[in-house]
Amino acid sequence: MDRAAKRELVTSLNTVFKDTGLVVVAHYAGMTVAQMTDYRQRVKEAGGKVKVAKNRLAKLALKDTTYEAITDLFKGPTCLAYSKDPIAAAKVSVTYAKGNDKLIILGGAMGATVLDANAVKALAELPSLDELRAMLIGLLNAPATKIARTVMEPGAQLARVIQAKATQSEAA
Repeated sequence: MDRAAKRELVTSLNTVFKDTGLVVVAHYAGMTVAQMTDYRQRVKEAGGKVKVAKNRLAKLALKDTTYEAITDLFKGPTCLAYSKDPIAAAKVSVTYAKGNDKLIILGGAMGATVLDANAVKALAELPSLDELRAMLIGLLNAPATKIARTVMEPGAQLARVIQAKATQSEAA
C-alpha cells in the first residue's frame, strides 16, 4: 500500500468513526476467507460494515474522534465491525462469535463509552431499534384494540342471546 492509499484509508476510517453509533473490535486470526465473507455479509445485512485495517492505521484514524479510547484494543489481527444502529454490529458479531470460535470479541465503544467483551455481549442481548419500534407500536395499538372490543361486546352478547333463544325455540 502506498502512502496515498494509506492516507485515504485513514481519512475514510476517521469519517466512519465520526458517523457511527457503535464499533466492535475483534480478533479474526484463523478465519478462512469464506468465513470472513460470511461474517461481512451478515453485518452488512444488519446495516453495518466490517473493515480490516492495519492497527497503526486504525489508531491514526481514531484520533480526534469519540472512539479514541479504544486504541489499546488494537493488538494482533483485528477487524472492526461498525454500524449506525448502536446494537446491530454487536448483535451480529456476538451471534457469529458463538458459532465460530476463531472470531474473538475484544471490546468496542459506543460514543465515548468504552465497552469490554462482556459489555458488548450484554449490548447484543438488547432488542434492536426496529424491534423497539415494533414493541412501541404494539403498546400504542393495544388500548385502541381493547376499546374497540369493549364497545363491540354488548352487541355481540345480545346477538348470542337472540341466537340461543332462536335455537331453543326451534328445539321445542
